[in-house]
Amino acid sequence: MKPTFYEFFAGGGMAKLGLGDSWKCLFANDFDPMKAKAYVANHGADHFHEGDVAKVEASQLPGYADLIWGSFPCQDLSLAGKGAGLAGERSGVFWSFWDLVKQLKVEGRAPKIVALENVFGLLSARRGGDFNAICEALAKEGYAIGAMVLDAAHFLPQSRPRVFIVGYLGEPPKMLTSALPDPTIHPERLRKARSALGKAAAANWVWWRMKMPAASNTALVDLIEDEPDGVAWHGVEETRRLLTMMTPLNLAKVQGAQLTRKKMVGAIYKRTRMDAAGVKHQRAEVRFDDLAGCLRTPGGGSSRQSIIVVKGNSVRSRLLSPREAARLMGLPEDYKLPAKYNDAYHLAGDGVAVDVVRHLRECLFEPLLRKRLSQRCAA
Repeated sequence: MKPTFYEFFAGGGMAKLGLGDSWKCLFANDFDPMKAKAYVANHGADHFHEGDVAKVEASQLPGYADLIWGSFPCQDLSLAGKGAGLAGERSGVFWSFWDLVKQLKVEGRAPKIVALENVFGLLSARRGGDFNAICEALAKEGYAIGAMVLDAAHFLPQSRPRVFIVGYLGEPPKMLTSALPDPTIHPERLRKARSALGKAAAANWVWWRMKMPAASNTALVDLIEDEPDGVAWHGVEETRRLLTMMTPLNLAKVQGAQLTRKKMVGAIYKRTRMDAAGVKHQRAEVRFDDLAGCLRTPGGGSSRQSIIVVKGNSVRSRLLSPREAARLMGLPEDYKLPAKYNDAYHLAGDGVAVDVVRHLRECLFEPLLRKRLSQRCAA
């Protein structure tokens, strides 16, 4: 019998892909029409509901879910946001989601596992108050709580650290917890956020035990196409303009890549920086560490990631293609992307890395549910 789950803020269904065919999705929800269309195109419409989570009732959720997944909006928690946190219009929808979990508990259908995903900024949003509020909410409903920071770079050539809060209803198996934090998945900022928790959350806190693989052996260059669909290579002048936007330090990286005489792919983001005189300049910052920068949503165009391909004296640049962005999120080649560039890039940049969810499934979710599932099969 397959374990079951509900997926909220589902986007294109990346959590569903990470949980895989061995799990059954009973209900999925997103309010964005573009994302809803992508979800249905790839996963079907039979279990999907398009609409505001605040208007979803527990009666609409079929059966019993072993796990409920919530990648709630990050806009008010990220560094690019205005700092409203869980009081903000977007990130604040977490509370509507949590009201559903509480309704399920009243009905005797509380999921055994609650899994939440968001940006690294969640740990410090409103001086740690939002992280504490979430952990307190879980604790008050009887969940043991632990959090981890997992970077997609362990699995995919993208730097993408994200906070994962996992609540377990009951006493977790000792083999899945540790007396002390593991710096690999419990960095200093998380440990600091843990030390500031309220009484209920602190009493229910656990340090999840999880082995992480070495960094991905797939490099950015392996995912880049010579003739991509949906984007064109920049002309000479546009590439030259990107280079003139670089500081001497970043230009030196390009020159170093040229000296290798190998094909080197760098990832570029345009960022606004202030010089010593207090004047703001738009800069192009490049990295040649085999990783893309963290994919983001394409607001105003500046957050769209470009690549620069260097081989000896040849230097070319262009935007990252939609399919390349999808690969950086672990989406399969046959995944149906939206036709418009910004829609496809938004779908990828606003999702959860498939491979990270798969790792959580294998190393934490399924071990947590093993006894429950074996009892269900025996019955």
